[in-house]
Amino acid sequence: MSVKLKNIKLDAINRKILSITHLQSDISNQELADRVGLSPSACFQRVKALKDAGYFVSFHTDLDLDRLVEHVLAYVEFALSDNTLAARKRFETEINQHPEFMDCLRVTGESDYIAFTCCSNTQSLNNLLDQISSQDDLGIKNIKTRIILERSKWYLGYPLAKLRWLDN
Repeated sequence: MSVKLKNIKLDAINRKILSITHLQSDISNQELADRVGLSPSACFQRVKALKDAGYFVSFHTDLDLDRLVEHVLAYVEFALSDNTLAARKRFETEINQHPEFMDCLRVTGESDYIAFTCCSNTQSLNNLLDQISSQDDLGIKNIKTRIILERSKWYLGYPLAKLRWLDN
């Protein structure tokens, strides 16, 4: 049973709150209130209402992996031999079992899915892909791996200022 989330009117202040906290989730309530032109109490109530309504999916901190751990980042493309709903669900269930797959998108084109991965090294990445591809019930026809050599630009949030907000 899915939970029906309450819609909140995304007026200019709520949009500003979402735009700021999306890029700076650790902002203090006082600083956020100052930036959106509300009292700290009113700002807190709006943020709480937006959270309760499910507009915030999660909070996380971006880490500098290069300073912390040995790792290899890669995009992995999967083509399935069977693209039925049941086959896709089996594949998605398996991918969700592995935290190394941080993001997995169903896409159009030659590949059915593109996953963003982080492993300790190329051998652990290879072992992970061997483990996945050896499961015949997943129906993986082809895997293409693209190891990331350098990050020219990293995801720093959605370009909310360039997107058209939905009217609700």
